[in-house]
Parts: sequence; C-alpha cells; structure tokens
Amino acid sequence: MDISGNVAVYAAAAIALIALGWLACHFISKAGIRNAKSHADELIAEAERNAERIKQRTILQAKEEWFKIRDEQESRLKSRQSRLEQTEHSLIETERKFLRRENEFGQRESNLSNGRRELHEQKEALRTKEDELNRIINEQNVVLSRISQISLDDAKELLLKNLRREYKAQAAQFYKDFMDKTKENANREAKKIITMAIEKNAADHCVETTVSVVPLPSEDLKGRIIGRDGRNIKAFEQATGVKVIVDDTPEAVVLSAFDPVRREVARLSLEKIIGNNRIHPQKVEEIVRSCEKEVDKRIWRAGNEIIARVGIGRMHPELIRVLGRLKFRSSYGQNVLQHCEEVATLTGAMAAELQLDIKLAKRAGLLHDIGKAMSQDQEGTHVQIGLEVAKKYKENPVVLNAIASHHEDEPKTSLISALVACADSISGARPGARRDTLDGYIRRIESLEKLADSFDLVSKAYAISAGREVRVIVQPEKVSDAQANLLATEIAEKIHSDLEYPGQIKVTVIRETKAVSYA
Repeated sequence: MDISGNVAVYAAAAIALIALGWLACHFISKAGIRNAKSHADELIAEAERNAERIKQRTILQAKEEWFKIRDEQESRLKSRQSRLEQTEHSLIETERKFLRRENEFGQRESNLSNGRRELHEQKEALRTKEDELNRIINEQNVVLSRISQISLDDAKELLLKNLRREYKAQAAQFYKDFMDKTKENANREAKKIITMAIEKNAADHCVETTVSVVPLPSEDLKGRIIGRDGRNIKAFEQATGVKVIVDDTPEAVVLSAFDPVRREVARLSLEKIIGNNRIHPQKVEEIVRSCEKEVDKRIWRAGNEIIARVGIGRMHPELIRVLGRLKFRSSYGQNVLQHCEEVATLTGAMAAELQLDIKLAKRAGLLHDIGKAMSQDQEGTHVQIGLEVAKKYKENPVVLNAIASHHEDEPKTSLISALVACADSISGARPGARRDTLDGYIRRIESLEKLADSFDLVSKAYAISAGREVRVIVQPEKVSDAQANLLATEIAEKIHSDLEYPGQIKVTVIRETKAVSYA
C-alpha cells in the first residue's frame, strides 16, 4: 500500500515537473522569438539608413559629374564660339580687301578707258595733222617744182634724200641716247635688286674656326694621355688620323690634321678620354668609334637643317651628308656652311626680283661650294670636285653650270649662274665676313670719320652704308647753305686725294635747326 502510494506520488511529481519544463520552454522560446524580431528590426533599420546614405552619396557624385560635364561643354562651346568669331572676323577682313581691290580694279579700268579715249583722240588729231601736213607738203612741192623748173618726181626724190640724211643723223643720236639711258637704267636696277636682296638677308654673321686646342684640367693628364711607352697616344693617333702635339703649352694639347671632320672627332674623343678615369688603348679605340658615330649624326643633322632653313625641297641623302660636312670647314675664318646658306638666300632674293625659279636659284647657291667638303680628300679644285659630285647625284644642269662658273672657270649659260657668282662675291667680300677684310673695313670707317672731323665747323661725322657714305653734322648757326655745299665738295676732294677706297663715297652735309616748344 505504501509502495503503490509512493509510486503514485512519484508519478504525479514527474508529471508536474514535465508540465513545468514544458511551460518553461514555451516561455523561453517566446522570449527568443521576441529578441530575434527586435534584432531583425534593428538590422532592417540600419540597412535602410545605410541605403539612404549610399543613395545620397550617389546622388552627390552624379551631380558633381553632371556639373563637370556641363563646365567642359560650356568651355568647348566658348572655344568654338571664339574660333567662329575669329573666322568671321577674318572673312570680313578678306571681304574688305576684295572690295578694296575691286574698287582699285574699277578705278584702273576707268583710268584705262580714259587713257584709251585720250589715245584715240590723239590719234585722230595726229591723223588730222598728218593730212594737213601732207597737203602743205604737196603745195610746197608744186611751188618748188614751179620755181626750180624740175619735175614733181625729181623734187620728191631730192626732198626724200635730204630728209633721209637729216633723219639718219637724228636716228644715230637717238640710238646713242637710248643706249646710254638703257645702260644707266640697267645698272640702277641691278644695284637696286642686289641692295634689296642684301637687305632681305640682313642676318648676323659668325666667324667660326675649327677648334684644334683642347684644354686640360691639369698638367698631370698629359702623362695619362701619352700612356706607358706612348701606347695611349699612338692608339689615339692611329684611330683618329690626327697628330697630337703635347708640348710645354700649359694645360692644353694641340690637335693637328688637315681634315676638319677628323679633327672634330679627335677633339670630342680627347674630351671624353680626359673625363674617363681609366685610359688604355682599347678604351681609346672604343671612344673614338663612338665619337665618329656622334659626328656623323651631327653632319647628317646639319645637312637636313640647312636644307629646311633654305627651303629647296628634297635632295639625295649622300649629297645631304656631304653638305653637312661643310659645318666643320672654314675659309678665311668664314664658316663655309654659313657662307653657302647666305649665298642661297641672296640668290633666291635676287631671283624673286627677276621673277626666276626661286627654289632652283637657292639650290644652285647652296651647292656652289659643295666641293670644299671633300677638297682635302681628292685631287683638283673645289669647283671640279663639286661639279663631279653634283653630276654623280644628277643635279639640275643650271646647278651644274652655277658650280662650274662661279669662279669664271666656265662660261655662264643661265641668269641664275650669274646671280650665284654675284651672291658669292657679296657674301665673301662684305665687311666682317672674313678676317682679312674685317680689319680693313674698320680702318676704312675710322679713317673716313677722322678725315671728315678734321674740318672746321664740323660737329660730328658718321660713316654709314659699309663706308660708302659719310654724313657730316655741322653747326647750323655758323654754316650757311652755300657753305654747306662748299664743305661737301671739299670733304669729297680730300677723301679722293688722301684715301684709297673701292667704288664711290657719298658725302652728305646736314645742316638742321629745330625749335621745340610746349604749351
């Protein structure tokens, strides 16, 4: 009884515990669900806030991009509008020029019509006078025939003979006057053309000589250049073909060679060798080969640059290379490449004045001394060598004749050849172009000014136009117009008797009084 009662109690207790456990689990699960829902709501709210922030950032970026694109488009539109305005302004100016030219042509046409009308009227008047003269001559012939008792035909023959003799003498005098005037005009026009060509080519000149002395940082380098038993200097001379003179000249080495290109290679090589810490025969040969390539590039670049500056079009590559070698050649202290460029420019300017082929004239002027680039390597004059080179690369016959005739070795067959010879003389003989003429030019200018200053009443004298004119300033209150004329004559006579000079020297005496006032 007790046992069954205990079992029932235990069973009831177990059932109660089970019921309590279920109730506890139920309440716990409800609390978890509420917490999970609350956490989910927080996550959703946070996600919505993040989405809003991303949305706002995206909108701001889109607006910034839009403003940037708008500014770029506005800038482009303004640039296009500016270009359109410039184009419109240019078109308006062009239209105005056309209108002015049209008016000028209309005026010329009107003048031409008036001239034709006047010429027609003059012809009519001349015809009338001629008819009247024929009538008078006929009447006189009849009277002469009646008086001299000779026939009309005989009188006509006699009259024509007299007229022929008289007009023959007049024609001879007219021909002489015409020829003198033509020669004078031709000389004046030739001087004008040459002067205009020189003025268009008023470029600075530069006297260049090939560098043959290489400075050294210290005397110790001379021993390193020579090397043990002279191995370095022998390798250098063999590689460059240039004689190296190491003497007592302080901190300098002299390079001696007839070929200016080799001398330039040697100069560059020696400068690089000096800057190198280790000097030995192998390194010397390597540096020389490198410098040969560098000088070759400079020659090619110089040839192309001169052709581009002169503007003569295409040329054979080998001829360009030969032309570039002139950069390292000088004649009487004048760089030959600069001389050729100057001759080409002068020839082109004169050819333009004479309406000739400008490019062909410039080409002939540029190549006229091409033989000097190889005259040290081949036998013959630079004219012969240049002619052979130009023929080899099939240059124009006008260019060939210009090369052959610019020193009067052959007769000139074209006007361009004459212009090249003229430009060559101008470039070589102008004051300061060469060393031997620069000193003489300075002495001439100084002597002209000193002679003019030696006269009384002369305030100051200036020699201008390369010594072809002297302008003398006198004191206006002490010199009259008549005395000024007399002074100019006296100065000219003094120059003629005391100085030696080519051509003519113009003496201009300036007597001027100025009165200036301000209110």
